[in-house]
Amino acid sequence: MVGSPGRDTLKRCVPLVRDQYHIDACIANGENAAGGFGLTAQTADEMFANGVDFITSGNHIFDKRDFKTYLETSDRVIRPANYPPGVPGKGMGLLRTGGTTIGVLNLMGRTFMPPVDDPFRCAKSLVADLRHETPIIILDMHAEATSEKVAMARFLDGEISAMYGTHTHVQTSDEQILPGGTAYLTDVGMTGPTDGVIGMESDTVLDRFISGLSERFSVQKSGTKQFCAAVVSIDKDSGRAIEIKRIFQRGIA
Repeated sequence: MVGSPGRDTLKRCVPLVRDQYHIDACIANGENAAGGFGLTAQTADEMFANGVDFITSGNHIFDKRDFKTYLETSDRVIRPANYPPGVPGKGMGLLRTGGTTIGVLNLMGRTFMPPVDDPFRCAKSLVADLRHETPIIILDMHAEATSEKVAMARFLDGEISAMYGTHTHVQTSDEQILPGGTAYLTDVGMTGPTDGVIGMESDTVLDRFISGLSERFSVQKSGTKQFCAAVVSIDKDSGRAIEIKRIFQRGIA
């Protein structure tokens, strides 16, 4: 979700997708929702009002410093669980809908990413804790390297219901159900402006690549938008995924 174009697209598309696919729970990554960098209480509440049930995040979650208090008190917004001890917020949570409990876990990779604790060791411990509550567990793996995401999915295959990647803003076409019953997609993609460079205005991004000078990026406000998502069907008794469908809608005015 990138900036106001992403939030506007979410407002238009999520209710339609929820109705079309009979969605029980909607989880969205919101770390770029407020001006492209970070999340605020206002933008989080806006996402909830427009059909999102639970928000995960990534390396930009602390870009808005005032959001720390919201993180500490919210049961529906989490940050990567493998931040060091003492960091505000929680790395996992429980989402209850229609009599079913869903465990939601957020992790961040270490390859080409800011320093964090070992996501594999963290995953093993926290997934075991969540399985005491429910067999249905969803993981948002916020990471740059495809290999690290695939490795995590293989590592947890059969222990979680679904894992989708975030961070690159580019949707991949490798949706599948692994042998142990875990649905997998390397990157779910970006909801936001189609023009620009992964949601940002092109000029500033090009200046950084060409000259090496660094200026703050701005969200691309003009042009069409896109909506990226994945729908996963899960057996509520076993927690095994039955089907995964990727959604990519482009050219939204």
